[in-house]
Amino acid sequence: MSMAKYALNRLIAAIPVLFGVLTLTFILSRMMPGDPIQAQLDLLGIARPSPDVYRQMAHLLGLDQPLHIQYFRYLGDLFTGNWGTSVSIARASPVWDLIMTKLPRTIDLTIFSMLIAAYVGTKVGVISAVHRNKTRDTVFRGMALIGVAVPVFFLGMLLQYTLAYVNPIFPATQYKNMDYVDPAQVTGFYWLDALIAGEFYKIPDYFYHLILPVFCLSFITLASIVRQTRSSMLEVLEQDYVRTARAKGCTEKTVIHSHALKNALIPTVTVIGLNVAGLLGGAVLTETTFGLNGIGMLLVQSIVLVDYWVIDALVFVITLIFIFTTLVTDLLYGILDPRIRF
Repeated sequence: MSMAKYALNRLIAAIPVLFGVLTLTFILSRMMPGDPIQAQLDLLGIARPSPDVYRQMAHLLGLDQPLHIQYFRYLGDLFTGNWGTSVSIARASPVWDLIMTKLPRTIDLTIFSMLIAAYVGTKVGVISAVHRNKTRDTVFRGMALIGVAVPVFFLGMLLQYTLAYVNPIFPATQYKNMDYVDPAQVTGFYWLDALIAGEFYKIPDYFYHLILPVFCLSFITLASIVRQTRSSMLEVLEQDYVRTARAKGCTEKTVIHSHALKNALIPTVTVIGLNVAGLLGGAVLTETTFGLNGIGMLLVQSIVLVDYWVIDALVFVITLIFIFTTLVTDLLYGILDPRIRF
């Protein structure tokens, strides 16, 4: 089977998963405590509406229809791009625009965190495996254990306390200096829009504000990558072809990087891919802790304020991200190991 056919079959197989997630989201969102109709009326300044006004608002929002009608309208709107408007978070703002405004910040956080975590985690995992049960291995395993065990919000608050409050080296919250106005939105990415606008002083300020959240996320993610890389490398280093390479006189560096590492990376790629999908789906706790205002924080706000339309659209986007990322991860297997055929 060709790679294209395999990708197509995977996408077809993902359709029931997508519908299952959307159906479950619809059911759970309608079971949530709170009243989106009253939330919209509160924004209009109508705290105690008459029954007629309440019914009119319910009809306007489409919430007076039977649940099965609401469900099919909900699916139709999602797949046609008609995601509606926010009724609680940003009054009358299109949900598409709301998500596209927040998503680039989450993408920045994810990419910077994963670049650091993937590079450092792989290197440390290899070193730990090569120096098995020695001092460096013990130290790295201990750090990885801490990274796996510590909750991300606790690490975030610890970093804020030590490096932003006690020793004010880095900003504690926000993604920019509050005195700076956002550059004209062209791409949605703050640093790129600042570059296009010629407001170069905003770019280092933006990256400076991302240091703590990126370190927090990369450390947590790095821990799982180190553990997986070490485990895979230890297994590969015991294989016959590694012993053969050494017997032929290959240097240890060549054995590690040319023979062992590439074969050990397949399980590591899986861990990296799942972490990328999870972070792109919204680093909820990190964004909330550091006030980054990405889609993770938007998801929390939509749940608290019972904004059905934002919740539905976010889950749809996050599910698509997971499907696409896991597909790309599987396709990378064939590139890393030519023996894998689709």
